Amino acid sequence: MKTLKSKTIVLVHGLFVNNKSWTAWKTFFEAKGYTVYTPANPSHEGDPTTLRTNIDPDLTKVNFVDVVNNLIKFIDTLPEKPILIGHSLGGLTVQKLMDLGKGEAGVMIDGAPPMGVIPYEWSFWKSNFTVVNPFKGNSVFMPTKSWFHYTFGNTLPRAESDKVFDEFVVPESRAIAWGTLKSYAKIDFKKAHQPLLFIAGEKDHIMPATLNKRNFKAYKNTESVTDFKMFNGRGHFIAGEKNWEEVATYIYNWIKN
Repeated sequence: MKTLKSKTIVLVHGLFVNNKSWTAWKTFFEAKGYTVYTPANPSHEGDPTTLRTNIDPDLTKVNFVDVVNNLIKFIDTLPEKPILIGHSLGGLTVQKLMDLGKGEAGVMIDGAPPMGVIPYEWSFWKSNFTVVNPFKGNSVFMPTKSWFHYTFGNTLPRAESDKVFDEFVVPESRAIAWGTLKSYAKIDFKKAHQPLLFIAGEKDHIMPATLNKRNFKAYKNTESVTDFKMFNGRGHFIAGEKNWEEVATYIYNWIKN
């Protein structure tokens, strides 16, 4: 694997949270000498508690294309191609950005699958059907604490999961989730690409480790670097639960080669 020269990192958040979820990771990588950015998706900027009580009226209009284009616009202002690290839907966003040539390397943590990587795991559908429920139209999806405990916080005691909810959870646009089922969410798995690292949490319900493994295995270019790492005992809150530093350190060492 070639040495990565970029000293710029962009951390890409997923659904149901915003860029506040990356605060500790920003500090971690800045201490390693990187310039770190944590842009928020459109209509996701602000304090999560405020966002839950004052829902942005434009939130329902935000789709997956908007999320990707917002990041392209931001990345194009940077002095160098960044290393992209994304969690959940942010993982798929990073895959798309890498497919478009926008990063020097890409890391997908518990990433959502692109179109064509079929999720058949029951926990995936149990977690996601309420979000993409066709009867709900373009209404805002407001997570509940019980839903969050199953999907994100299943490795945490319920009381701890509820505290995480209060600190980080935001209302979400169903249109972004629906966008992952459309053709824009396709990836060209055959072409050469910059280095990619897939990270899975063994106990993740919403984006199961087996689904992450299939996503990783879909890449077919044997001359390009594509790596996979599973962390035992971790759920979807892998970037915030106890020992998250172990995951961040693994990524740092991978970047350093």
